[in-house]
Amino acid sequence: MNKAVKVVAAIIENDENEILCALRSPEMSIPNMWEFPGGKVEKDEDIYEALRREIKEEMDCEIHTEEVFNDNTHDYENFTINLIAIKAKLVRGTPTATEHSKLIWFKRENLKSLVWAPADIPAVEQLVNEK
Repeated sequence: MNKAVKVVAAIIENDENEILCALRSPEMSIPNMWEFPGGKVEKDEDIYEALRREIKEEMDCEIHTEEVFNDNTHDYENFTINLIAIKAKLVRGTPTATEHSKLIWFKRENLKSLVWAPADIPAVEQLVNEK
């Protein structure tokens, strides 16, 4: 049985109705695929705290977390990921790629044109069909 990892991801939308997308660097597991920014939930941390901490660490900005948008479990070859996507608003700073190769704002209707990490695909589908 694969080790299960709980991960949170931010669905951050700007005033132009674009969603923040992050390209995984070649050094990361599941390299060169797009994802929603976030990271692992630490022991004794709630999902909202975890997401705010990860966004501060990875992108040097602050967010206000809203509701859970999508909760998906995906089996990769060597591990299982429980990805909890949470809607969030940017409250301070400009997202800066410190761990990812690139960050882009993308129109939701164009999201499917990117090559997504498999665990993120259900949230992408839900976003595209939302409006």
